[in-house]
Amino acid sequence: MTTRPPASTTPPLDDLSKAIIEQLQEDGRRAYATIGKAVGLSEAAVRQRVQRLVEGGIVQIVAVTDPVQVGFTRQAMIGIKAEGDLEALADALAALAEVDYVVITAGGFDVLAEVVCEDDDHLLEVLNHKIRALPGVRTTETFVYLKLRKQLYNWGTR
Repeated sequence: MTTRPPASTTPPLDDLSKAIIEQLQEDGRRAYATIGKAVGLSEAAVRQRVQRLVEGGIVQIVAVTDPVQVGFTRQAMIGIKAEGDLEALADALAALAEVDYVVITAGGFDVLAEVVCEDDDHLLEVLNHKIRALPGVRTTETFVYLKLRKQLYNWGTR
């Protein structure tokens, strides 16, 4: 689970840090020397900045997979109407292996959870035996993904 401090306690990024992040968003394996040339810093300075960004929870450097290509053909967003402690519910959802995204929301749903499943039977198992069984869940509405058209990870630097 990835957590971050509230926006008000996170210092704003300077232009060099943003430029480094943009380089890593294009290629997370890009060499620090190459990044340094692109942003006007030494390899050592880039290494230090990246380390601070990672330690500060501002960035993660990970391999992003295509769920379909690794055997998870069913993705869905589940809207949950709940009662009681929403943070406890969100934490319980985040602990489920099939859940990759959880947000507490305002509006028609109290919590949104994205799930990645092997197939429809797996989705039904997750809904029936895991999510709907959690304390505080009143109702759910499932939005099955038919085709992904856009998914980016390059926000926050421009």
